Amino acid sequence: MSHHVQSMIQGFIQYLQLRFNKPVRYAATVIYIVQTILYTGVVVYAPALALNQVTGFHLWGSVFATGIVCTFYCTLGGLKAVVWTDAFQMVVMIVGFLTVLIQGSTHVGGFCNVLEQSANGSRLHIFDFDVDPLRRHTFWTITVGGTFTWLGIYGVNQSTIQRCISCKTEKHAKLALYFNLLGLWIILVCAVFSGLIMYSHFKDCDPWTSGIISAPDQLMPYFVMEIFDTMPGLPGLFVACAFSGTLSTVAASINALATVTFEDFVKSCFPHLSDKLSTWISKGLCLLFGVMCTSMAVAASVMGGVVQAALSIHGMCGGPMLGLFSLGILFPFVNWKGALGGLLTGIILSFWVAIGAFIYPAPASKTWPLPLSTDQCIKSNVTATGPPVLSSRPAIADTWYSISYLYYSAVGCLGCIAAGVIISLITGYQRGEDIQPLLIRPVGNLCCFWSKKYKRLCWCGVQHDSVIEQENLENGGNWKQGAQSVLPNGLRRESLVHVPGYDPKDKSYNNMAFEITHF
Repeated sequence: MSHHVQSMIQGFIQYLQLRFNKPVRYAATVIYIVQTILYTGVVVYAPALALNQVTGFHLWGSVFATGIVCTFYCTLGGLKAVVWTDAFQMVVMIVGFLTVLIQGSTHVGGFCNVLEQSANGSRLHIFDFDVDPLRRHTFWTITVGGTFTWLGIYGVNQSTIQRCISCKTEKHAKLALYFNLLGLWIILVCAVFSGLIMYSHFKDCDPWTSGIISAPDQLMPYFVMEIFDTMPGLPGLFVACAFSGTLSTVAASINALATVTFEDFVKSCFPHLSDKLSTWISKGLCLLFGVMCTSMAVAASVMGGVVQAALSIHGMCGGPMLGLFSLGILFPFVNWKGALGGLLTGIILSFWVAIGAFIYPAPASKTWPLPLSTDQCIKSNVTATGPPVLSSRPAIADTWYSISYLYYSAVGCLGCIAAGVIISLITGYQRGEDIQPLLIRPVGNLCCFWSKKYKRLCWCGVQHDSVIEQENLENGGNWKQGAQSVLPNGLRRESLVHVPGYDPKDKSYNNMAFEITHF
């Protein structure tokens, strides 16, 4: 990886130290490491179920095989290996999906028949405007809760940011995100229509309800085995499709974990390491985190559905992280005590509701599962099950613990912001003169209809005039004359004057870590 890329990655990680101080930065790093290890465990576990269903290969053998492969090529190849394998794996995923869609629709009588049967089974009821936050999936939970969740994934997640800043320029990074969005839409549409085709195929004999399969996540592999039972080799293409998504995510996660740990902890303790030793330490960290992520798949096996578990983890950890960065960027008066207290509050709230929901699952009246039939199942395959034994539930289990998992990120983010603002006002707000303008975009700037006077009030003393800021960037001058040379966070002001990647002639940025956007 080039020196330019390394400096940009370090700049992103150091934002919280530039804005607050080292303890805030280290706390956020620990939260990110926990989030990524938990999430990667779920990702490793998911395709193991597919391989187990299709080939009969031992479940835990496939889990550890996946972890070993990802750790191996990530350790040897670094970020370059991750990016190139991602591109190849995307192609494999799309080919696998298209194969299933074509063959599956042929088995159930064509695509028009799929839509008709899905409509008759109430599977096309898209717009549900119920505002009840306890409902699992509605228009509002998906749009509002999903916005917070995906902001956490794409805005403050090292795995995503690391890929963006590895691009040559800001323009290339934006193009990469647009292509990522296009690929995400393609995968999502393929997944939705695969679900509709599976419903049409199994509408009279649901394999999960009848006990043929042991988990809902095994439904797709079981469907593949049925429609490709006379076509040897094609089930293997599906397994490759499932593993491609896993390899892509796990490799990026391991690489990001190693990068964050090395920059935040190793280099802080040992700043004068040689390049050769740094390389070996990075490879060792990749190996360590590969083992940890693979081992975490054991915990993922008891967390329920794979998709819900993954989004819950992103909400539990990504929500408070989104709130922390929002405090730093949008609220200039928030100090490091407010930031640290807000992050802790957000983590407590999000983990509280998520762990409570795991112990006391939401009642069926709130999840509203659609009816499934087993009328035409072979009787020998039906497993008789008695009614579930309901344990005593506290009153909070049917309210706070039953909130939709898509709101976990919103709970953590808003809790972090509210606590951070209150703590900062109580302990003494941050002086605007001590804050570097490039690190702030006050919330008032989002209100384009506000007058300049009211926007200045939101700057809280920060010299945030765009003309002065532009002159400082082009002339390389100090952003505040007569100021002290050392910031409260321990960094020298002189190190912040020259913004890496800024081209005064083109008035553009090659460095994503210090991008300026004027609202």
